[in-house]
Amino acid sequence: MKTSVTFPSSGLALAGLLFTPDGHTGAPLAAVVVSHPGGGVKEQTASVYAERLARAGFAALVFDAAHQGESEGEPRGLENPFQRAEDVRAAVTYLTTRDDIDPARIGAMGICASGGYVPFAAQTDHRIRAVATVSAVDIRGLLVEGLGRTQGPEVLQGMLDQAGALRTAEARGEAPATLNWAPESPEGLEEAPTLYREAQDYYRTPRGGHRNSTNAWVLRSIDQIAQYDSYAMIELISPRPLLMIAGSDADTAYFSREAIEKAREPKELFLVEGATHIDLYDRDEYVSQAVTRLTGFFGEHLVG
Repeated sequence: MKTSVTFPSSGLALAGLLFTPDGHTGAPLAAVVVSHPGGGVKEQTASVYAERLARAGFAALVFDAAHQGESEGEPRGLENPFQRAEDVRAAVTYLTTRDDIDPARIGAMGICASGGYVPFAAQTDHRIRAVATVSAVDIRGLLVEGLGRTQGPEVLQGMLDQAGALRTAEARGEAPATLNWAPESPEGLEEAPTLYREAQDYYRTPRGGHRNSTNAWVLRSIDQIAQYDSYAMIELISPRPLLMIAGSDADTAYFSREAIEKAREPKELFLVEGATHIDLYDRDEYVSQAVTRLTGFFGEHLVG
């Protein structure tokens, strides 16, 4: 069953969808917050995972981040990592208020950029009893250092110059300047990294595109992103369990590998053989493997 819900985060109303097992009328459920990628919305890959978790007997809450999708917040498309982490905490808070959810059995998982935001939130929110990620990315590492750490420090300095100028321009009434998350067209992408070619195919085609996923992020977000580090204190998640799932062929897999190295036990890196970053969004042969491991993980730590 899927129910539309709303809940507050830093004074903004977030739009969510709560998935529960069909026909459930029994004891309060174990629940998982599922947080969407940067540039995504709740109806895309987050709902793919939430629906399957509900089939396995969990409640699963997806939501649009503040400033995005159907949630409140101006300017539209702002990507503030600290607000994104606060949204995860707010989703947990909302679940604790529901009579059909057991507040002692709440976990969280994040996909792509939320594979950074969820662990970051969990470092200090002990209500999150189990933490999982799929195709995790540290948004600072991706945008500031470049995929595979191919950008020099001068790129960030130039973006910060722009961010300051753009704040001034907005104060004078100009519209926020934005950049695309994914290329709008496949043209000219033959030599591009797999992540960007597949992001275009997922987000900008009927495969995964959604009317509320605008493909735009506010460029001045970079002055908040630059101060953020998803995994700087990842050891604080311990002794709660951490599971990070990545495709063996993903060009972002180094984020998961390095985060797991820094984390303390109990921890696990689960590689889906042959999968790329975006394969784990919706390709059934890969998603099914990830879901099997996720249901086992949450089953052990939230139910068992």
